[in-house]
Amino acid sequence: AAAVTAARAADASFSPSAERGRALFTSSPAAGKPDTPSCTSCHTTTLTRAGQARAGKPIEPMAPSVVPTRLSDPATVEKWFRRNCPDVLGRDCSATEKADLLAFLTGL
Repeated sequence: AAAVTAARAADASFSPSAERGRALFTSSPAAGKPDTPSCTSCHTTTLTRAGQARAGKPIEPMAPSVVPTRLSDPATVEKWFRRNCPDVLGRDCSATEKADLLAFLTGL
């Protein structure tokens, strides 16, 4: 909700798009760290299954249908955006990108 509010502050007509979120999640922008060229590098393309961080640590499935608490805490979600967006994109995610990603992920 906070990401949508922030995105609408910049563009009142903004509407989150799961399709744009999926495209961003599966893209390989090649602007971040070489070992994390895309979100799927760690989270895999099957978001109902566990992933693995580059350090070898397991990552719970991204799909809230599998892990209901997955996207339930806004502070935790924002922490992971702050950490992962620069690794993959080479910069922070914009408010619209966050809203689109959440639209995609919450639909899983």
